[in-house]
Amino acid sequence: MSSPARARGELSEAVRNKLIESRLTPNAISLTGLVGNVIAAVLVWQELYFLAGIAFILGSVMDTLDGRYSRMSGKGTAFGAFLDSTLDRIEEGIVLTAVASTFSRSGDDLAVAATVVAVLASLMVSYTRARAEALGVECRVGIASRAVRVVILSVGLVFARGAGLGDFSLLAPAVYVLAALSVVTMFQRIFHVRKQLSAGASPAPPA
Repeated sequence: MSSPARARGELSEAVRNKLIESRLTPNAISLTGLVGNVIAAVLVWQELYFLAGIAFILGSVMDTLDGRYSRMSGKGTAFGAFLDSTLDRIEEGIVLTAVASTFSRSGDDLAVAATVVAVLASLMVSYTRARAEALGVECRVGIASRAVRVVILSVGLVFARGAGLGDFSLLAPAVYVLAALSVVTMFQRIFHVRKQLSAGASPAPPA
């Protein structure tokens, strides 16, 4: 390993050790992500879309870091994993509810309906995976994973009307795409689980 690469590796290891030794917990990171998404929802309500997009991205980044930090530090708990999954659903719902409210104020009923579909389908995407895994079936298939949904909504917020782009807005198209892909993913997971169970995957006993 070259000297600069070794130095970077040692620095990374030092930072990692400091974090592990600190009082920082995965739950604290999860709650920070929740705060970021609540701020994003408030900014959406105020139609400060660009700032809302930045807050949403930062909050979503925290959502991805909590799981990694949990594994890296060994501080993860069963309740922490439960809390993380629960907060992910709440955060997505909060931001999309704020988006629906702005469409309602502008009289765009089609976009409001699409946002409601996006919320319900996103929840079902997560639920189908959780229920499948409770039956002993791995279920990570589908085109609209959490990361993909975050990217779509982030683009819609950052490039929404009110972000210095005049009448140009990607928010409504982003919601339409989000709703459509989430519905498709829900059915992809349903058919995947059906196929796996029909092929003889032994389900776990119900809780």
